[in-house]
Amino acid sequence: MKAEIISVGTELLLGHLTDTNAPYLAQELSALGIDCYWISQIGDNQGRMVDLLRLAWQRSDLIVITGGVGPTEDDLTRESIAALLGEAMTVDPVLEQQVRDFFAKRNVQMPPHNIKQATLIPSATVLPNPIGTAPGWWVEKDGHIITASPGVPREMKRMWEYEIVPRLRRRLGGQVILSKTLKTIGVGESTVEDMVRALIHSTNPTLATYAKQDGVHLRMTAKADSEAEAAGILTDFEAQVRAIMGDNIYGVDDETMEGVIGALLEKERLTLATIESCTGGLFASTITDVPSSAVYFRGGLVVSGPEMMIDAGLDPEIITRFGTVSQEASQALARLARQRLGADVGVAIVGIAGPEQVEGKPAGTLFSSVDKCGVMNTSARMMGGSRSDFRRLATLSALSLLRRCLLGINW
Repeated sequence: MKAEIISVGTELLLGHLTDTNAPYLAQELSALGIDCYWISQIGDNQGRMVDLLRLAWQRSDLIVITGGVGPTEDDLTRESIAALLGEAMTVDPVLEQQVRDFFAKRNVQMPPHNIKQATLIPSATVLPNPIGTAPGWWVEKDGHIITASPGVPREMKRMWEYEIVPRLRRRLGGQVILSKTLKTIGVGESTVEDMVRALIHSTNPTLATYAKQDGVHLRMTAKADSEAEAAGILTDFEAQVRAIMGDNIYGVDDETMEGVIGALLEKERLTLATIESCTGGLFASTITDVPSSAVYFRGGLVVSGPEMMIDAGLDPEIITRFGTVSQEASQALARLARQRLGADVGVAIVGIAGPEQVEGKPAGTLFSSVDKCGVMNTSARMMGGSRSDFRRLATLSALSLLRRCLLGINW
């Protein structure tokens, strides 16, 4: 099955929104064993949309559309599909009642334009959307399939997972396809690819590397006649990948670094305190993204410059001798955070986000330290990119160091 993805919305072409739907869907299609050959963006213009759909109809078996299924005049995906197939749109009474009920339950009067969300063509069936007002379409005709879903990512993902994927699986001949992602940190994408190169050429299961903001992901996909058989293939293959990547693997599928760290802290009954001078509290904010973080997170300090470090309790002699951006300062601050906030583990991050050097050290200089019950570990690195990039990468580096310390892995 050949597929292509079409993202609809003039805001995408103007750069007002970043299209996150297409990358998500491309990975999902790959996991299903469906080849995606084209990805397009199109504005809210029915003439151009119909032209693009006509081209897609000629070259693809499956057309996956996101966006343009809302109630406003510039939402033209339904009209464009209808024009492509030469079919008339009519209001479906059952669907109309569902849309009206959605507004009634919220004590809101339905705007007249929303009636277009209750329309269908003869070749279309509705894709329910319980978390929004815009139902989707599943269209089948002449051996082709068109899916149309909302552009809002959370609505699109819910519709894809619960409505579209089951229908696609039934048309793939009953073969089961399972995927699993291993998340790594501390090794670049090209290095990871070199490490697993022998496995990348495997055809079943397959292995692909993806550079992400939280490290490099390794996605494994297996096909088999049953779920148990596919799971067995993945288990054997995962053991080979883990044997190569070792401690660089920190999580699986939806696990996050902060979630993994939180689980380790809870398991060991350890508490955590932080102090940051160059990340603006981003590290502490990331730690508290975990719902149970109140169990182990004692608090964090954000300091800027030598005066605030001294006010927080740092010995001025350390600043005089080594500077604020130094291994010695980061270690002293980690110890200070642990002791001052009464925690078992203290984390400190000091660095120069740029653009100019500080204390004779270049922009991008970073020191992270972890004081675990009096045992100190420090990471010294150079970071590139913008200030926001520096803050993100510095946070990720400190998270990685903290994880290794909690696991007892040598840095």
